[in-house]
Amino acid sequence: MAEIGDWNAKIIEEFRSNGGRVGGQFEGAPLLLLHTTGARSGNERVNPMMYLSEGSRLFVFASKAGAPTNPDWFHNLVAHPRASVEVGTDTFEVEATVLEGEERNRVYADQAARYPGFAEYQASTDRVIPVVALDRV
Repeated sequence: MAEIGDWNAKIIEEFRSNGGRVGGQFEGAPLLLLHTTGARSGNERVNPMMYLSEGSRLFVFASKAGAPTNPDWFHNLVAHPRASVEVGTDTFEVEATVLEGEERNRVYADQAARYPGFAEYQASTDRVIPVVALDRV
């Protein structure tokens, strides 16, 4: 787990040093930093992740690269839906809502069409990858 933490720490540092832009596998992709409250610990957690913007809404995807379980940040958002995000040089509060049914399918299909890795993630797992809307509060 320390490896993931180190990897995330490097991306977070690069994101903040470059006004929200990073290189490597995320170069050119829309990336945000999601601040959640730990479901059990109550501690703040920060995770870099790709997002989709649609009007004023932001969507994030609990893909965990197609792993069989949801990422920790997803469980944190379900337990504590109020969170904050850093997008570029802006930071603001959001309220998280897990999408269901047709809305979830439409948003996930849009993301998978833009970034085919997301289609591969869904194909490689038996779970339905959650989509979370982040609405500014």
